[in-house]
Amino acid sequence: MKPTRPLIEAIGLSISFGPKHARTRVVDDVSFRIDKGEAYGLIGESGCGKSTILRALSGLNGDYDGALTLTDKELPKTRSKDFFHRVQMVFQDPYGSLHPRKIVEKVLAEPLAIHGIDRASERIVETLDAVGLGPSFRYRYPHELSGGQRQRVAIARALITEPEILLLDEPTSALDVSVQAEILNLLRRLRIERNLTYLMVSHDLAVIAHICERAGMMYKGKIIEELTSQQIRQSQARQDYTREFLQATIEAVARRDEAVA
Repeated sequence: MKPTRPLIEAIGLSISFGPKHARTRVVDDVSFRIDKGEAYGLIGESGCGKSTILRALSGLNGDYDGALTLTDKELPKTRSKDFFHRVQMVFQDPYGSLHPRKIVEKVLAEPLAIHGIDRASERIVETLDAVGLGPSFRYRYPHELSGGQRQRVAIARALITEPEILLLDEPTSALDVSVQAEILNLLRRLRIERNLTYLMVSHDLAVIAHICERAGMMYKGKIIEELTSQQIRQSQARQDYTREFLQATIEAVARRDEAVA
């Protein structure tokens, strides 16, 4: 049996910032594969390079070495319109990613207009319903929404073009703990219903284990090991750094739960 070809693949991806004489490498020879319908996570502390990878894959940064492929074809540094139809991104800050002077209807109508997709009004209502918001939300401004509602609108905006892939950049880190679980459960349900493929970035192992089947542990720009969600839950790791990260996360969650209680 031939091995299945991944939907997304990073091959020897390296990214550096700064002037030519003093460039700093923030992503160093990273490779991973994501199959269609899979959720893959990148985890690590701030500054390890995980969000930089997401920006490169999304087309926001074309200054990289190595290759990024989609359905076994290398992506050009300047992404095509078809790419943005198939791949959408949900950002960390649900308020900053929405235009403060545009009502929700306009926020959702714009990608439909860009891609020439019909039935705009019906699609807006259907997509708002899919993320747990009623039709009345069409006419609200971002400042009239809670943080969780804004993130649902951001997810709706990503979904409305019916993409295959969602890139998720810390999608719950700006939300209250009580709201985080709602958004994570929404993302899980949407992936099943729509057969979506996810690449999720997070520093929170509990979030990654809840959503992703596999995850790459990043340290200083490298993936030092891959773990399954079961290995994360059972604190099974080969690398000392990963074990320390797992333990620190468990202790942080315990402190957070105490404070909430």
